Amino acid sequence: MLDDFFTRAIVAGVGIALTTGPLGCFIVWRRMAYFGDTMAHSALLGVALSLLLNLNIMIAVFVVATCVSLLLLLLQKAGTLSADALLGILSHASLSVGLVILAFMTWVRVDLVSFLFGDILAVSEADIDIIWGGGILVLLALVYLWKPLIAATVSEDLAEAEGMKPKQARLIFMLLLALVIAIAMKIVGILLITSLLIIPAAAARRFSTSPEIMAVLAAVIGAVAVVGGLYGSLTFDTPSGPSIVVAALALFVLSLMPVPSRRHAGQEGR
Repeated sequence: MLDDFFTRAIVAGVGIALTTGPLGCFIVWRRMAYFGDTMAHSALLGVALSLLLNLNIMIAVFVVATCVSLLLLLLQKAGTLSADALLGILSHASLSVGLVILAFMTWVRVDLVSFLFGDILAVSEADIDIIWGGGILVLLALVYLWKPLIAATVSEDLAEAEGMKPKQARLIFMLLLALVIAIAMKIVGILLITSLLIIPAAAARRFSTSPEIMAVLAAVIGAVAVVGGLYGSLTFDTPSGPSIVVAALALFVLSLMPVPSRRHAGQEGR
């Protein structure tokens, strides 16, 4: 079944969506969209260093994203600048440094488009194993950290008083996010990872009555966006990564449409 490239793309994309959906919920709840964008931009620096030092790209991206997260925590403790200013500096600095390093490596030919916007149609069976294996580990860790993260989202002081160690949970969450970005980079690309994290979660928010339902709905919406985007890409001959994001955007717009109330529907029936 996985001999067909389109089938591999769907399996890989759905695997990413099932992971990014629940993670994206916390990004939306905690208003961390710019943080996710910063970590995604740092992925290009990881790519540049992996090519310069002859390292595995996925490992290099994970390490760089983790270092950026830790650097952000240290700078926030120093209190010299606001969080959004620090995120802006780290985001654009890491992206620019990565591009400059790649420009100096004239002996290496780099397809920047595939890194920036992804190349899901080129995933292999080994990539699928990594995506699903890493995704399952991330989801298991997220289930384990669910209560501390939810409590810290409501009130970090209250979570600390309850002995839930919110700072430790936040650090692990950042590591999970770095891992997902390293895995997802090949699917939708560096510039579009944040969209896959945020848009399905935002679309699921309106129809959710609990955090757990929102996490499940976000995963489902993300998976539907992947399948719809890939079929749209096949039909209209458009780039696969951006097509997935456009499909997610369409689902988000649909979620904003007014839903007739039961009372109104009953009056129309009469």
